[in-house]
Amino acid sequence: MDEKLTQMLKYLRLSGLLTNWDRYLEIAQKGNYSHARMLEYVIEQEYKIKKENARKMRLARARIPEKFVIETFPFNRQPKLNKKKIINMYDRFDYMEKSQNLIFMGPTGTGKTGLATAFVTHAIDCGYNGRFVGFAELVEQLYQSVADHTEARVIKTFAATDCLVIDELGYVEVEPVQVGLFFTLMHKRHKKKTTLITTNLGFSQWSSFLKNDHLTAALIDRLTENSHVINMKDCVSLRPKLDPVA
Repeated sequence: MDEKLTQMLKYLRLSGLLTNWDRYLEIAQKGNYSHARMLEYVIEQEYKIKKENARKMRLARARIPEKFVIETFPFNRQPKLNKKKIINMYDRFDYMEKSQNLIFMGPTGTGKTGLATAFVTHAIDCGYNGRFVGFAELVEQLYQSVADHTEARVIKTFAATDCLVIDELGYVEVEPVQVGLFFTLMHKRHKKKTTLITTNLGFSQWSSFLKNDHLTAALIDRLTENSHVINMKDCVSLRPKLDPVA
């Protein structure tokens, strides 16, 4: 391939064609493809490469700490978890198509984050954009945005995310301004986008860290109106037990 053609392919961002040029020529020289079929084959390969690169980019932008997938979740170690219900929700994909929320509720270490990660990864693989953020980090970003007057932009960014995971809701107490901003964000996402929440607290305990009974009730009402609640309170911890210190 001459330099001029190389530069044109780079300009057009046809990286697959550039990388596989010699292989495509070899296929064409074997004569098993018509000219039209060969062009179609090359375009199909370029399309697949760009789709996969876009998926990887969306996955990177989601900032998922650990890449859990549903195929490796240890359902055999959680016999009290309704595996059939979870797999059906995952396979039907209603949670994205109908902008439904998923709330994983139960003790620490039972696999809530792993399941939420698997669901958001599935959405990303299917073409949606996603984002993983801890509740403490989220409310801190919202709080800081007030100081530099960027709260509208920050809320808009999170509100526009197709599938947002809010991990470990309830581990920190929040200031009144943070509660208000968090409620605004959830209100903007209501019935428009999918939110996945993991929490170790039952709904009756949310007012303990939100410190506002009225907004807590309104928030729970919006989150549960179009949602699936996966109760994992009777599940066991999947974390390895440490040997007792002698």
